[in-house]
Amino acid sequence: MGQIAGVCFSHVALSVLSIIYSQRIPRELFYNLTDFSNNLLVKDLPMGDKEVILNVNRRRFNCFTCRKTFNEKLDFVGARKAYTHRYAENIVKQLITSNVSNVAENNGLTDEEVNSMLEDIAKNVLPINLNNLRRLGIDEISLVKGQGKFIVVLVDIDSGKLIGLVKETKQFEIENVMKKWGEEVLERIEEVSIDMTGNYKSLVDKICPNAVVTVDRFHVTKIIHEELNQARIAENQTALELKIEDREKVFDSLKGNKYIILKAEEHLTYKQKLKLNIIREASPLIAIMHSLKEEFRNLFNTSEDSGTGILGLLDWLEKAEPYYQKSVKTIKRWFGEIAGYFERKTTKGVVEGINNKLKLIKRNGFGFRNFRNFEIRALLSWHHNINLAR
Repeated sequence: MGQIAGVCFSHVALSVLSIIYSQRIPRELFYNLTDFSNNLLVKDLPMGDKEVILNVNRRRFNCFTCRKTFNEKLDFVGARKAYTHRYAENIVKQLITSNVSNVAENNGLTDEEVNSMLEDIAKNVLPINLNNLRRLGIDEISLVKGQGKFIVVLVDIDSGKLIGLVKETKQFEIENVMKKWGEEVLERIEEVSIDMTGNYKSLVDKICPNAVVTVDRFHVTKIIHEELNQARIAENQTALELKIEDREKVFDSLKGNKYIILKAEEHLTYKQKLKLNIIREASPLIAIMHSLKEEFRNLFNTSEDSGTGILGLLDWLEKAEPYYQKSVKTIKRWFGEIAGYFERKTTKGVVEGINNKLKLIKRNGFGFRNFRNFEIRALLSWHHNINLAR
């Protein structure tokens, strides 16, 4: 069942256990044992459906040097805590997939007690060790759909782990969080991958002196997809306004085929490819834009070195400018950062998985009024291995 300091209670059926915690005190510390009368009630992991409370006879000592009296430290209980470490870890494990109120109710605790356990466990993990951080990913995520409220997600690209959250997208807020990592950590960062929506480049240049800024290829692909989809919508509207029956039928079905146009052609099913051919025949514009979209994707997938990739990108920009005016303008403005992909091949694909997990944590917690509470749970999800065997 369980064991603490060599005291086995696998055959105990009672819900309250009385034990004397025995820990050897080195003679050279010159402590004088005074009594065993300082009892401490400590909540531990349940045994089946029975609540377990340890009645620990904690020893008191007098120091020969300063003459002060003190209680011995217990390695399985925190200072001034009424629960074992593993009990707190069990509560936090439940919190990852639930919310404070539910966990408190299910375990006969108050919300304050649950939050206290969360903070205790966090102290063992935070701040996170960032000595190996070399490639940093910065991204934005909206946890509440449609409200326009974004938080900033900081990710170690090499380990694939979340390393920080910022409650606002303001540059000074992000700077404050990153500066807490220390100058040595910031100076060791070699690359920072960002999107093209936030004003992060100037921030990186300011506080990460040795980092190269790159733009993730998937963010570039996203703006191309958005412009292609807008063209699809415009073409559909044009067909409806002209009342051309044949084209109207095609573009009526086009409403539900955004996925077919945007998905990589090589991943389409046979039926989807047939549908794509019908769309191409109906709209020469969509046919050209779709071809350019595929060419752009292949460029990033097949370029073997930076020189080939950069030349290919310049050639694509020239061909695409009449059709992707907005995207071309953005790519030219961020050309250096985008071209950096061909040398380092850095992507933030791992960030998408992290963002999805963050949304799941929030959904399981029925939303978070306290950002700090959400941040702790999120970081513990990636950096704390719950081990109830201790």
